[in-house]
Amino acid sequence: MKGKITIVGLGPGNKSMMTQEVVNVIDNATDIIGYSTYIKRIKPSKNLNLYSSDNRDEPQRAKDAINLALEGKNVVVISSGDPGVFAMASVVFETIDNGPDLWHEIDIVVLPGVTAMLAAAARVGAPLGHDFCAINLSNNLKPWHLIEKRIRLSIECDFVIALYNPRSKSRPNEFRKTLDILRETCDDNRYILFAKSVFSDEENINIIQLKNAKEDMADMQTLVIIGSSLSKVIIRNKQDFFYTPRVSI
Repeated sequence: MKGKITIVGLGPGNKSMMTQEVVNVIDNATDIIGYSTYIKRIKPSKNLNLYSSDNRDEPQRAKDAINLALEGKNVVVISSGDPGVFAMASVVFETIDNGPDLWHEIDIVVLPGVTAMLAAAARVGAPLGHDFCAINLSNNLKPWHLIEKRIRLSIECDFVIALYNPRSKSRPNEFRKTLDILRETCDDNRYILFAKSVFSDEENINIIQLKNAKEDMADMQTLVIIGSSLSKVIIRNKQDFFYTPRVSI
């Protein structure tokens, strides 16, 4: 008997940001697999098995989910945000793609979630209101020279740029290099959003200009959005709004 794998996104942190479909799937799961930080967001229950692992154990999580599904289990693989954005969905499909034919028969469903750049953008207005791109600054799975090329081309195309995983203890330099590229190629007054732990009790949001940006403003809980040359900030008494006009001039 073959079971089923559902790959879901838990959203940015607050349970209210999860879709009802994801909530229903989690409630009916027999086994849930995920990074330990995300597993802590799942309420334990009597008939539910929880499997947590380190953040870099993604391929093994995918294999564990597959093996449980082959045993007939209703397996849920969880990611934060959206599972298809720098997360577990692609890992599961890559694992199946490189596996035996039997794995190709497993029923797989992907359910979307609110990814970090959408949650962060909503908090400040509409910085993604025109053309934008998303770049993962982690060089664990790709070399820095490729990341740098993508950053430079994105600036050349005048995209708004959302940066995931900007800076960690093991990768302290990539975001500094990114700021150096921006200072080399952009006006010092360009706006940058630092959005940490959005929609959680630890939320911290700052909109600053490039000339005031520092590398230690970002960590692994921070989503960084770099405005285009057209992006603007509306200064208000209560809250500033960061947006990108829909009409390019």
